[in-house]
Amino acid sequence: MLKAYLIKRVLMAIPTLFILLTIIFLIMRVLPGNPVAAIVGTKAPPEVIQSVTRRLGLDQPYHIQYINYLSNLLRGDLGRSMIWGRRPVIDEIMDHFPATLELSISAFIVSVLIGIITGTEASRRFRSKLDQVFRFYGIVTYSLFIPWLGIMLQLIFSVYLKLLPVGGRIDPFMEPQRITGLYLLDSILTLNIPSFFNALSHLILPSITLGVYISGVFTRTVRSNMLEVLRRDFITAARARGIPENIVIYRHALKNAFIPILTMMGLQFALLLAGAVLTETTFSWPGMGTFLLERIMYRDYTTVQGTVVFIALLIVSISLLVDVMYAYLDPRIRFR
Repeated sequence: MLKAYLIKRVLMAIPTLFILLTIIFLIMRVLPGNPVAAIVGTKAPPEVIQSVTRRLGLDQPYHIQYINYLSNLLRGDLGRSMIWGRRPVIDEIMDHFPATLELSISAFIVSVLIGIITGTEASRRFRSKLDQVFRFYGIVTYSLFIPWLGIMLQLIFSVYLKLLPVGGRIDPFMEPQRITGLYLLDSILTLNIPSFFNALSHLILPSITLGVYISGVFTRTVRSNMLEVLRRDFITAARARGIPENIVIYRHALKNAFIPILTMMGLQFALLLAGAVLTETTFSWPGMGTFLLERIMYRDYTTVQGTVVFIALLIVSISLLVDVMYAYLDPRIRFR
């Protein structure tokens, strides 16, 4: 049943990707500007503009460009950049994706820790002042404007206290030998301790900014699921047997409330990978967000389209992985 469900989900994702790609294709060509102007400038001779336009295939009708791109995509080719030396798009994505992945993992850990602790304590002290504080926290954090929160942290910890860097991913000449592209992991693998602590100091503020922003979702989700579990008979029986309250809450109740929380975690992590644009821009973080924003400004059609397809495939893959984990954690679940 699970195998059939996964096949069905994959087949359902195909038209979604097709629609998304079509919308991006049209939007990029409707927006003012084009990659030719970014390459040769607006004052280039007409014959130069025509030559570059012909070389990039932009002299063809839109439907021909669309068909050509789809045919390349079906062969697994995301195309080549129209701006930077016709470099393969997948190579450029792989240059920037590790930075976004490292930031997303760090922010995810921060958000989960904050969300589980605040949500659990809120349910444990239902209708108390602490519960009200954590409920208010869950609302406020989700409505925060990321650049504002990031700038406040920069002012406090970088400008006034001078404890952490303002932005960037690592200091110049401190990059570890590239193995995975994840600076913290590469520093550990190469035993480069100075690079590890330097990269970690740059990672702290953006991770806290993005982590705090989404932690409110986990706070509310954990609280609501924990309240439901705490009303069940096995919790009452555990308390009646004299089991310490912390064990009842964190070992018995949280474990049983965790399955629906897992789904939210998977979805939020996928959204972190796709939506770190504001955080990366605020902290000059060289990840997918700043990369995609830069290429949109240059109207690099193929790179923007390829990046969007890559992110969409990533989200679909994570969603399927969460479904598989869901089924293994709870054998009662039956997929149809």
